[in-house]
Amino acid sequence: MPIQADPAAIVARLSRAGFIAADEEARELVARAAGDGELLDSLVARRLTGEPLAWIIGKVAFCGVEIRVDPGVYVPRWQSEPLARRAVECLPATGIAIDLCTGSGAIAKILATNRPAARVVASDIDGLAVACAAANGVEVYRGDLFGPLPRGLEGRVDVVVGVVPYVPTPELPMLQRDTFAFESTLAYDGGPDGTDILKRVLRESRRFLRPGGTLLLELGGGQADGLRGELAPLGYVDVTVLIDEDDDVRGIESKLGESG
Repeated sequence: MPIQADPAAIVARLSRAGFIAADEEARELVARAAGDGELLDSLVARRLTGEPLAWIIGKVAFCGVEIRVDPGVYVPRWQSEPLARRAVECLPATGIAIDLCTGSGAIAKILATNRPAARVVASDIDGLAVACAAANGVEVYRGDLFGPLPRGLEGRVDVVVGVVPYVPTPELPMLQRDTFAFESTLAYDGGPDGTDILKRVLRESRRFLRPGGTLLLELGGGQADGLRGELAPLGYVDVTVLIDEDDDVRGIESKLGESG
């Protein structure tokens, strides 16, 4: 029986291949094919190789908003949604925010959607990511962290947020087996203990944040404890470790002190 005539067969194939959300993914693939049987066959075949679903259907839902995701661009994870929502809470209605390592521009788009009168800018070192973020309506600049951003923002920013690479280099082989068959280590590798880029952001954010401005960074494991000692000497105060519903460390929040 042709696969397009039996959607249940798609669910079965995905389930056998180990995809946990087979029902949901099958619906997404069928919708993307829009009745084209040959296209559906090719989409399912791509997914069975482990290619990210977001690349195949061209989008992902993030904080309830549809985000375009082009092939080759880091796919925003649901684990980053609480960080994005917290960034929205910290951003004044007419404030300024920076989203570092923006990827598809997901967090920047959530900020702009919820704070339409604010200015939200983003950066990424990868050209594919910059093009994708721009297609999502983000004011994005290509370059390393703060390097390409307008100098006129210095000392005026209310929120700096980022999902920067923070996986320790020795732990990269422990990631999901298909990750680096498709995605680049560029989006993950944070150096020997995972904090190389995080520490750079701590240092470089001071030039852009206003006194009292908020820094929000995703991280993992024991990295929050490791960064605590870096924050106070740099002028940060009110450090909060962000915990998810499973009591796992997901991020860190701090404010730049008045003398920062």
